[in-house]
Amino acid sequence: MKLISNEILVESYFKALDLKLEEEFVELLLEEINRRQLDLDFHRESDAQVS
Repeated sequence: MKLISNEILVESYFKALDLKLEEEFVELLLEEINRRQLDLDFHRESDAQVS
């Protein structure tokens, strides 16, 4: 997980939620997001503006 950029990690998390992937995988992504202290609300709002 350390090799994945913050941006890719967050994008992967939201994509995994959209695709309803295995809960364990989603939790793994979320744990890494929390470990890096990333703000999901900030990223979600940024994605909405870019789209």
